[in-house]
Formats: sequence, structure tokens, C-alpha cells
Amino acid sequence: MIYVCSLREMPTHVRALRPYGLVSLVTPEEQPPTPPGFPPGRHVRVDVHDVCEPCAGAIAPCTEHVQAVLGEVATWPADAPVLIHCVAGVSRSMAMALITAASREPGREAELAQSLRRTAPHAQPNRLMIQLGDALLGCEGRLVDAVKAMGPAAPTEFAPLVGLAPLRGAEAHGRDARSPLAGAGEFCGS
Repeated sequence: MIYVCSLREMPTHVRALRPYGLVSLVTPEEQPPTPPGFPPGRHVRVDVHDVCEPCAGAIAPCTEHVQAVLGEVATWPADAPVLIHCVAGVSRSMAMALITAASREPGREAELAQSLRRTAPHAQPNRLMIQLGDALLGCEGRLVDAVKAMGPAAPTEFAPLVGLAPLRGAEAHGRDARSPLAGAGEFCGS
């Protein structure tokens, strides 16, 4: 299961979910300390701004950022919970969660993106990160097209925790997958 949340809510969700891995996608100034009791070696930190093209004074997402997360997550048990956050839980973290899910379920980019839109209407995956992930995964534009097909994000004042369950699980067999967290949005992705 992949969970997505905001920076502000991350410590609470680490305590509640007890994820195997934690990914922080924020600027160097916003990088949080590793929560107490969480193994520092499983806290991946990526210093990056939420920009979709290079601009002065900002750290734009690059191939190395996306590859660093994918490389680390690939070493973690596939069924272990992972928590990914950025500042708002809307753009960078949603992009990385979708890329991670697509890496685990190749060829299902459109299904993953539509599932994300249903469960996280506020999701607005960072376009540059999606392009980089598409190229790294060899999706040949499928991931980019899937995100475009999601349509615009709904405005929100607060981005709730979103849980991503594997498509190959319950949803792939015509049943709803249910998040272990009451009230958590759910996106089938792994």
C-alpha cells in the first residue's frame, strides 16, 4: 500500500500507519526530521521544489530524483506500506505515488490514473515528474497521457490522506479494495 499525505500530517500518519518506508519530497528548508522511532535508513529525502520546468532559484525535478526514489522503493517489500509526502500532498507526492504504482504494475497507467482521480479529486501530479517517470519506466507516453486524461483537479483547502492499494488485488477482480484507515481516500496502485 502506498499512502500520500501532506508534510504537516506526516508525523501523525507515520505513528498511525507504521510504514516500512518514508519519502519526503520537499525543499531543503522544509525537509523534516525523521520521526522518532522510524529507521533513518528507510527515510528517503529528495530536495525538490514543486515546479514543472527549470526556473531560477528552484530545484526542478530531474531524472536522478525520480530514480533515487524508485531505486530505494524497489528494495522494500512490495506489500509493505510506504508513506510519500510533499508539502500539500497534492503534486509532487501524488506524482511519485503514481510513478511508483506504475513501476509495480506496468501497462496499467490509465487505470491507475483514473483510480487516483476517483479517490483523490484534489490530486494534481507534478507534470515534470510524470514525464520523467514515464521515460524512466519506458511507458512511451502512456503515463503522461493517463495523467492528462485525469482532467483538472478539484480545489481543496485540505488534502486528506490517500491510500493506494494494488490494482492486481481486489479491484483487478471487480471488488472494491478498502483502506485500513477509516476516512482515508483510496487509490488502487501498490
